[in-house]
Amino acid sequence: MRIDIISAVPDFFEGPLTSSIIQRGQNKGKVEIQIHNLREHAYDKHRMIDDKQFGGGAGMVLKVEPFFDCIKKLLAERNYDAIIFTAPHGKIYDQQDANRYSLMKNIMIICGHYKGIDDRVREAFATEIVSIGNFVLTGGELLAAVVVDSVVRLIPGVLNDSESALDDSFMDGDTIGAPCFTRPAEYEGMKVPDVLLKGDHAKVKEWREEQSKILTDYWKKINKIGAQV
Repeated sequence: MRIDIISAVPDFFEGPLTSSIIQRGQNKGKVEIQIHNLREHAYDKHRMIDDKQFGGGAGMVLKVEPFFDCIKKLLAERNYDAIIFTAPHGKIYDQQDANRYSLMKNIMIICGHYKGIDDRVREAFATEIVSIGNFVLTGGELLAAVVVDSVVRLIPGVLNDSESALDDSFMDGDTIGAPCFTRPAEYEGMKVPDVLLKGDHAKVKEWREEQSKILTDYWKKINKIGAQV
């Protein structure tokens, strides 16, 4: 898989994309991640990538020309299964999106910043508009990092068998996984549930299913999922 990210602040990705599972995926050759500096595609005297918005109002807007130049060059080199435009009005990103993206060959993520991106970029190139939640961030870089992390760990061969993502929360629809425990069996008076210590796999499975349902019901309640409006 190849993931191309276009950003006004490429230095943001030096930490998130060069550690842990994402770095492992790159080292194994399972994913190639390329960060494209938007400023390198601005050809005016001062390499300007933003400007005041038409109609007035606070905040600077990322200019249309640098995005068009960068995206057209990338499209001339390969086809993309998804060109993701980050914006508050997009679909809230979830595990099913991660599953779908993990099966793709080439993905492009266009990161907004400042007040946003000239909307002609979305109109010309975006195949999907994605949001991380009902709040505003400084830019789309955090969302891009979230997408990359959630997708790369699903690529076969990135995780070891012991780290399998198959039983993660949300992998089976809107289901939260059961609580996890490890050694010691007792710490500061708090004990691991006895059922996990006795080696009865059928009982453990039953306990985990019960706890999963409890946590899922709680999650749906606090997030008002399935509630009558």
